[in-house]
Amino acid sequence: MNILFVSDVSIAEVIGGAERVLFEQSTILQNRGYNVHILTRKLPEHKSDHQVIQGVSEWRYDVDKKSILSFSKSIFFDCKKLFESLQNQYFFDSINFHQPFSALGVIRSHASRRIRKVYTCLSFSFEEFQSRNPRPENIIGKISYSLNTKTRRFIERKVLNSPDRVVALSRFTKEQLQHVYKIPAEKITIIPGGVDLERFYPTVDRTKVRQRLNIPQGKMILFTVRNLVPRMGLENLIYAVKDVVKTVPDVYLVLGGDGHLKNDLISLTQELGLENHVKFVGFIPEAELPDYYRMADIFILPTMELEGFGLITLEALASGVPVLGTPVGGTVEILSQFDSRYLFKDTSSEAMTELIIKTCKEFKDKPKLREDVSFQCRLFVEENYSWEKNVNLLEKLIVSIAA
Repeated sequence: MNILFVSDVSIAEVIGGAERVLFEQSTILQNRGYNVHILTRKLPEHKSDHQVIQGVSEWRYDVDKKSILSFSKSIFFDCKKLFESLQNQYFFDSINFHQPFSALGVIRSHASRRIRKVYTCLSFSFEEFQSRNPRPENIIGKISYSLNTKTRRFIERKVLNSPDRVVALSRFTKEQLQHVYKIPAEKITIIPGGVDLERFYPTVDRTKVRQRLNIPQGKMILFTVRNLVPRMGLENLIYAVKDVVKTVPDVYLVLGGDGHLKNDLISLTQELGLENHVKFVGFIPEAELPDYYRMADIFILPTMELEGFGLITLEALASGVPVLGTPVGGTVEILSQFDSRYLFKDTSSEAMTELIIKTCKEFKDKPKLREDVSFQCRLFVEENYSWEKNVNLLEKLIVSIAA
């Protein structure tokens, strides 16, 4: 069977959740004997229009972002043209869309109409745009902002109504698909995300890992890694640390990630006098990420909104690190299934402060408890989440609708 993934991201470099899902699904299916291809945009870091990555052929079309018109032309014509060229060579049996823009170019082609299609929905494009871009104050900016949002919704609605089945990673995303885009419940299949159990695993000696990463010894280490944008709730977490320090003076937050809020968050840390309790480590390369999880006592997920699933929750748990998370989106489903006591009451800094103090004191007073919880974290993920399980369900769906 020839399978085409259509995406707006690349698996040449895995830098986030969207790339991770695409990488795992495409490469695992390739290893199972399918002929897998990816059609995506040519990004600035790409040196060629075609690259084979772990057996998967990634094909790229040029994108002109000088204006909305030139960007639209790239999708309407260049993406469509590349798809038709690939279809003439490989006669795809199934198409799996991962984001809406390249998908629009494909569904515009008559050559795609008889091919069975799946759309894997990780998040909504217009919501991601709004969360990453503050609403402008000037009138021209407001008009552009509104137009961008409405255009994204229009494209996404059109693309989401084209496939035979839509895949959601959580009940939360399924409900959003029904509410926002009126997708019928019977058309949506929930296939939870996964985690690489060979990459993410507990360490027997956190001291050595902390030494290598230049993380202080003898501290109660909290860790989070996020895009530094408003929806992640990082300001609330920093405010919480200010209050936690009063009761747990050796608490130390390691904050990974990059984004336009970085300078504001650093300034907030300085204003609150937390320079000795918060460390910004910037963007963490994929190769180093497992060790950052392993060095932590507790992982914190302070999201305010739009947590469709949360692959990082699984990565932390697989590393044997307890996760404290806000009751938002897919986080509720994962942590409720594991142990609902690790969910904050709400997204406020006060709620974070309360549970962080409680958990830190329990782990400090009962070191064996931290070991037991760590073991349960790993066991929980092994039994419930893996990319093999995710792809098993996706493969079954693809085969069933292509039959």
